[in-house]
Amino acid sequence: MLKAQIKVLLKKSVLDPQGQAVEKSLSSLGYHNINHVRIGKYLEVTLEETDRAAAEAQVREMCARLLTNPVIEDYTFELVEVEQ
Repeated sequence: MLKAQIKVLLKKSVLDPQGQAVEKSLSSLGYHNINHVRIGKYLEVTLEETDRAAAEAQVREMCARLLTNPVIEDYTFELVEVEQ
């Protein structure tokens, strides 16, 4: 089995109001060395698949069809072995 660890962030060209709010809040708490904050999401999907190429293709398809909005979001993922 393989686990896909998927990280999703808004594209750099898309404003991130939630990230801006967190950045301002951190500054008001005294963290003045914070340069930029982006908020995203993290997903884990476990696949009953042993073929890495097939798993990668399936994760890309899932991200394109459901897990991300390709118009405004970018994603990266890593496949890790899961012990049964």
